[in-house]
Amino acid sequence: MTTKPTTTREASAIAKKQLAIRELHWPKADPYLWDRKAHKGFTTIPKTMPMILKIMDEMTKGAPVSSTYLTLWCNTWDNSFVVLNRNGEMANASGFGGQRGEHTWLTRVKKLQELYFIDVKPGKSGLFGNAIIWNPHLVIRWHRTHGTPGLTASSFNALLEHALEIGAQDMTGDEFPDFAGISQKVSREEVGQK
Repeated sequence: MTTKPTTTREASAIAKKQLAIRELHWPKADPYLWDRKAHKGFTTIPKTMPMILKIMDEMTKGAPVSSTYLTLWCNTWDNSFVVLNRNGEMANASGFGGQRGEHTWLTRVKKLQELYFIDVKPGKSGLFGNAIIWNPHLVIRWHRTHGTPGLTASSFNALLEHALEIGAQDMTGDEFPDFAGISQKVSREEVGQK
């Protein structure tokens, strides 16, 4: 059974219906809601983010990375780039406090890099100075084709089904980057090798 992706027109109709139901149950609630069009300090996230975070934690049993990933994501300006110059704050926001908080957070950042969800480059803040966040749908698809341990068929299929329902077409198709190859290529270029 093939699920047809949601069109923009259908999504608009769904949003209008949901707004009508919300108004039925919570009339005149607008002044008490957070609206990204009216308030500063927002970032855009995929509707599949809860499944993405679940999959990440399943892939890193015993060392969950989802809170670190979400903190990195929330420190972008919708450009998939993060300057890692406030590691203590980001560690705290990720739930890692105390004397070992920043160290624990950096181990989670390294794990995210090892799994190709992000890549990290040196900058003025040190070896972990800047990060780029790759499209998590493409990364998860890459892991699926490479049989990465921890990525279960049930979680992948649930993500795929939800993505199709909302029209996230980056979860389908034949092509996506070789994230291991990108990392190795960039590392060789940094040291002047080919």
